[in-house]
Amino acid sequence: MNKHQAKERIAKLKDLINDYRYHYHVLNESIMSEAAADSLKHELARLEEQFPDLITPDSPTQRVAGGILPGFTEVRHRQRMLSLSDVFDRSEVEAWLARITKILPDASFEFFTDIKMDGLACALIYNDGILERGITRGDGFSGEDVTANVRTMESIPLSLRYSKQFAKFNQGITEVRGEIVMYKADFERINEQRSKEGLPLFANPRNTAAGTIRQLDPSLVAGRKLHFRAYDLLRENPADVPTNEYAYKVLAGLGFLTNPMASVFKSLDEVVKFANVWEEKRHSLEFNTDGLVIKINDRETYERLGVVGKAPRAAVAYKYAAEQATTRVRDILVSIGRTGVATPVAVLEPVQIAGTKVQMATLHNDSEIHRKDIRIGDSVIVHKAGDIIPEIVQSLPQLRTGKEKAFIMPENCPDCNQPLSKQKAEDVAWRCLNSACPSRAWKLIQHYASKEAMDIEGLGEKNVIALLDANLINDAADLYKLKAEQLLKLERFADISANKLVDAIQAQRHPSLPRFIYGLGIRHIGAQTAIDLSNYFRSIEALMDASVDELSTVNGVGEVVAESVVEYFAEPRNRKLINKFKDQGVWPKNVSHLGGRLSGSSFVITGTLSNMSREAAAERIRALGGTFQSSVGKDTTYLVVGEKPGNSKIVRANELDTKIIDEEQLLAIID
Repeated sequence: MNKHQAKERIAKLKDLINDYRYHYHVLNESIMSEAAADSLKHELARLEEQFPDLITPDSPTQRVAGGILPGFTEVRHRQRMLSLSDVFDRSEVEAWLARITKILPDASFEFFTDIKMDGLACALIYNDGILERGITRGDGFSGEDVTANVRTMESIPLSLRYSKQFAKFNQGITEVRGEIVMYKADFERINEQRSKEGLPLFANPRNTAAGTIRQLDPSLVAGRKLHFRAYDLLRENPADVPTNEYAYKVLAGLGFLTNPMASVFKSLDEVVKFANVWEEKRHSLEFNTDGLVIKINDRETYERLGVVGKAPRAAVAYKYAAEQATTRVRDILVSIGRTGVATPVAVLEPVQIAGTKVQMATLHNDSEIHRKDIRIGDSVIVHKAGDIIPEIVQSLPQLRTGKEKAFIMPENCPDCNQPLSKQKAEDVAWRCLNSACPSRAWKLIQHYASKEAMDIEGLGEKNVIALLDANLINDAADLYKLKAEQLLKLERFADISANKLVDAIQAQRHPSLPRFIYGLGIRHIGAQTAIDLSNYFRSIEALMDASVDELSTVNGVGEVVAESVVEYFAEPRNRKLINKFKDQGVWPKNVSHLGGRLSGSSFVITGTLSNMSREAAAERIRALGGTFQSSVGKDTTYLVVGEKPGNSKIVRANELDTKIIDEEQLLAIID
């Protein structure tokens, strides 16, 4: 990007970020997620770092966001309330340490680290130990006088606790800074009550806390449970508070709640280890967090490092991997699935989301593209939670340059050039109806070999395509004719890998009926529906001859699924495939018994399990008669939370009062 392009991009980023900050900090409403806004701010900071002469005093990187709402008195802060610069990974933390080491090369740094709370920053002024004033952060220089409101909060002492050890803090001016937060459980209770009353639900705990503390009626504030958690202590004589660690000891002695997990570390290795531990444990906290605050512990060193723009050099906010980020759409391609559905896929500029590099995102269908007004070249917000496929949440038309192009769905399949069509007028998806389409062929075979179907190890995408290209197979039934000596002629195979693959295929000559049905790749048939059909029909022959009416009587099978099954077995090509399996001696086992001790129980897993794969857990649950689901619903019995879980499923489970268990509890249930 040249300087002219950077200047235009910076101007658009500044306008959008300022608009977001005004809505978020002043009006207490969100026009995008905080993670997406952080991503935009990070891009702006990088551009300004690359072109420092383009930095202007009104840049969002140079000031603290906020403003004074009408109805409140403006109060000047005794000492400016600063914001923190963001870092997103270890390399950026190391770069921060290198910068401050260059400024103070002889200094020895000790790091004070605490959980970053998602709430509203507030300063409390005590005069001779008595609460005199409560002030919001505002624009950093001045804030709103919310004294009447903070006095209603039980976690804020109206007078400082006295102790001989900290007696001097009860004399003169003592300023306590902290975060006003609403706990997740309290937020859920408020929304539950609002739902019963037919009122619109609040968006998130942070906005609710900020909106509450800025109410002109203190009685309304008193009616909502807010908590103040202190993180800083200021005195006219800086020597009264030599370290940030000591500040926390004093705050606890004066009667304030601080985060007990706050710790001092000697090295960045220890800081990063602490960060990794809390990235996994953060969902168990009472309040929301998106990262850590890392400060130089010694306050004199902290002050010597000074301030740059809106932020102190001696502290940074270490942000955890966001589930949302901003990037650009390089192109939009059309992918043909195993059932023929033509799905538009966005090719993205690579971006880190939820700890992984994302380069592609589903756009579902062309109607969704037009509804969200997504164009090739657009800046977009991309979402990825847990194991969910990345998708584009929204476009950011404010950042357009005029070079963006609208997407037009192609008339023909990009793989076989046959016309794309919609089977029904009400369908939103376009489909390639050519059952011999190359894309459908290799994806169907790969699906047949997948873990939830035949679980044939070594038969991934590249090997399937290699076998097709060598004309060794045409469909899944041909897999059983493969010989090791045939595979050895391909570059991808040696003696061990060739024999291993042939053995894995031959081991699946008599699969369970649910796995075989699922492996056929019938449209709308997932692993659980395959189990339901197996339990009802007991054999593949009975399923093949079933009518729409009979299929519709199966629990969990509606008219759409029933029609899909009948259409599949009515297709001569598919009947021929079934017969080909039979000729090869490949036939599924009939279902001989039903039920199980987990019958009636439904499970959802979020995160990674340490003792087994998700597929193995799902198979075990189903073998015991339970239902395995991909998302939390009203009928979900248990949400199993593993390592690095997706927050959205946990939030949904809490909303529905679904029982949340860990992996150890799951093992106790299924063993």
